[in-house]
Amino acid sequence: MSIGEFFSMGGYGAYVWVSFGATLLLMITEILLVRSRRRAVVKRLRRLLRAGRPS
Repeated sequence: MSIGEFFSMGGYGAYVWVSFGATLLLMITEILLVRSRRRAVVKRLRRLLRAGRPS
């Protein structure tokens, strides 16, 4: 098996590699969204904790 045959996947290479790429893109997007939401929640909790403290 040559490297060209590996990447062509028996004629289905375009479908296989596009699906791998789409999956990778979605996984990276999910990670970034979770990190962003986590930061927002932590920021809000800190703000709520500061607001609840007696001055």
